[in-house]
Amino acid sequence: MTDAAEVPNEATASAFRGVLTTGVYCRATCISRPPRPENMRWFECVSDAQRAGFRPCRRCRPDDEKFARRNADLVAEACMLINAGDSSPTVAALAHALGVSEGHFHRTFRAQTGVTPRAYIQEKRAALLREGLRPGKSVTSTFYDAGYGSSSRFYAVSNRALGMAPADYRAGGRAETIRFALGLASLGSILVASSKKGVVAILIGDDPGKLLRDLQDRFPSANLVGGDQDYEHVVACVVGMVEAPGLGLDLPLDVRGTAFQRRVWTALREVPPGQTVSYEELARRIGSRKGGKAVASACASNPLAVAIPCHRVTKSDGSAFRYTWGIDRKCELLRREASFASDRCPANECLGERQLGPHL
Repeated sequence: MTDAAEVPNEATASAFRGVLTTGVYCRATCISRPPRPENMRWFECVSDAQRAGFRPCRRCRPDDEKFARRNADLVAEACMLINAGDSSPTVAALAHALGVSEGHFHRTFRAQTGVTPRAYIQEKRAALLREGLRPGKSVTSTFYDAGYGSSSRFYAVSNRALGMAPADYRAGGRAETIRFALGLASLGSILVASSKKGVVAILIGDDPGKLLRDLQDRFPSANLVGGDQDYEHVVACVVGMVEAPGLGLDLPLDVRGTAFQRRVWTALREVPPGQTVSYEELARRIGSRKGGKAVASACASNPLAVAIPCHRVTKSDGSAFRYTWGIDRKCELLRREASFASDRCPANECLGERQLGPHL
């Protein structure tokens, strides 16, 4: 077999990976820590891996289709239990109902869905909160309906789930104040917006008016306030990051999204400047069985351009593909990061030019 590091789209099409250092082959979705790319071989079927001399992993059991089906059915039943009622069960209660240990349930659920059972339950509760916090319904009745046993627990997590206090959300978010300002960079106009927690949106485009309308659509009931002179420092930092994306952004972020989106965005921030990752590989890194399409959708929903570097995600052949803020901007950001990486390492060892070369 050919090294997956040399032919990245082979890894995308293959379902099993062999590890040279251990002689073990696993499913592509195995929750075991992935090996270094140069130590992997990719196979389309179990027989190919076995003929190459690899033995099956004891954790994901790639040679046992009944085991895989049992795990898939287990997770499907767990999701049905979570979604069936108005309240949300605990992870321990779910494992008990399914007749498996809590540890096995946690590992299997994460491998199949890409998120932990707790994160899935929290997202279900957040959805119930958003649905229940409508005018005319009390906050107290809503948190009981969403499965929170006490008001202290509810208020401890509701701000994160909703992005604001529950009463403010029920009022349509009008109590939330979002500061914003427009800036100008070589890539075009930039709109930066912040909540009390941190930067909540970085939008890039050619038309400042469209950026303002985009911000209004994202926060239709919030109190949008133009930034003062002090806020210019925040805008300057963001513009500096766009001009030199390899340096990152030293500002707090207010990241709002579903559990799956936040998981994708967290993994994106772990991709170093000057390197890229395919949508399928990113899905494997977070242990998601949803695949590249779900990851691509999460990238497209990213409201924090460059700060959450969705421009570092490419097609399996290494070519740039789609970008919310424009494909030309994506290529330019990749070019700048490749230059940044080459300046920080010797030319013969730099990964940036080797990995980013096919884009440009």
